[in-house]
Amino acid sequence: MAEFLVLGAGMVGVSSALALQARGHQVTIVDRTGAGLETSYGNAGMIQVEAAEPYALPRDMATLFKYALEISNDVTWKVNGALQMAPALWSYFCNSSPEKHAKISRVHSQLTFRSTADHEPLIRDSESEHLITHCGLVMLHRDEKEFHKASKKAEFLMKEYGVTSDIFDGKSYQKKEPALKKTPAGAVHYTQSWSCSSPGGLTKAYCDLFVKRGGRFVTGDASTLQHTVSGWQILTSDGELKVEQVVVALGPWSPELLKRFGYRIPMVYKRGYHGHFLAPQTLQRPFLDVANGVLAAPMVKGLRVTTGAALVPLNSAIDTSQLKRGAIALNEIIDLGEQVEEPQWMGTRPCMPDMLPLVGEAPNHKGLWFHFGHGHQGFTLGPTTSELLIQAIEGERNELLEALAPINRL
Repeated sequence: MAEFLVLGAGMVGVSSALALQARGHQVTIVDRTGAGLETSYGNAGMIQVEAAEPYALPRDMATLFKYALEISNDVTWKVNGALQMAPALWSYFCNSSPEKHAKISRVHSQLTFRSTADHEPLIRDSESEHLITHCGLVMLHRDEKEFHKASKKAEFLMKEYGVTSDIFDGKSYQKKEPALKKTPAGAVHYTQSWSCSSPGGLTKAYCDLFVKRGGRFVTGDASTLQHTVSGWQILTSDGELKVEQVVVALGPWSPELLKRFGYRIPMVYKRGYHGHFLAPQTLQRPFLDVANGVLAAPMVKGLRVTTGAALVPLNSAIDTSQLKRGAIALNEIIDLGEQVEEPQWMGTRPCMPDMLPLVGEAPNHKGLWFHFGHGHQGFTLGPTTSELLIQAIEGERNELLEALAPINRL
């Protein structure tokens, strides 16, 4: 058995460590803070079986025009962010053609379909059942035309990928969701997805399970990683640590680290924000207000409102305009209540231009493993792609591993 270092204590990193540990390897997680305190802390808490098809970049001019002028609240952007990401955005646009997106979705759907089953034993063993609700996810539509298109899409997802859903007209869904103040055009309820009331809490519970099983967690700076004759070394709070193999699971920070080893990894950085509200009436299930690009989900801290994508550099200043617009729109259909006073959270979704995570060995370094680039689905797919990472480490080969392998995509 080998000694492994896992860089990053988000859902993907912690899941990697647990999977390696289960195969008998000695594993140490290194993170600059603690488990589940960054990107995995603030997402919408959904384990999204329904996300069979990854988010494509729209190619119709009307939608792109809305994005360009920020008429839609789904996407905001800054010029410097768009310029920095221009090559990755162009590749993303090309991969979003109907033919290429369909091929990518055939791979992605195999991951999302098994996501809840892969989370289930970790939820049980970490005693986190109280954080999970098997309630599905609702796509709430205000526009009749958009609702009709969404209904057709739901039928397609069922036929193509086995994604189950219930479709409701506005009045019928309002009866199922008493918190709604206004009648929507309709709702598509995807029934297989699970909701977590504390994504950061679940990630930490997984990490605590890893430590309980004999794993090691230390704080350290990933930028001190060095390649040596015998493997890898890094500086940590416990001193210098030397290992044979390392897994990079740093999400959006992975490309910057890997530049030092000669890798130029194109990535689309999609920043998101959340805020908590003291809503007087608890939602029966999370829903996406499709027209305004915000997802509302019950959380431990209150009703969490999570935004769409801001295309900005990683180090950009906080700009909550997208969150504020979304909250104002949501208040038209539910009573949000007062916003909770707390430090403003933001996180960045690490999106590869071909919409699939990088899982496998680095093309030019033995013992260096990539496990990042999950886009919107790191929380959903952490345990699933960790099992695939193990297969790659153990030398297995199959079509799914080939599709995710860095050597075939960089």
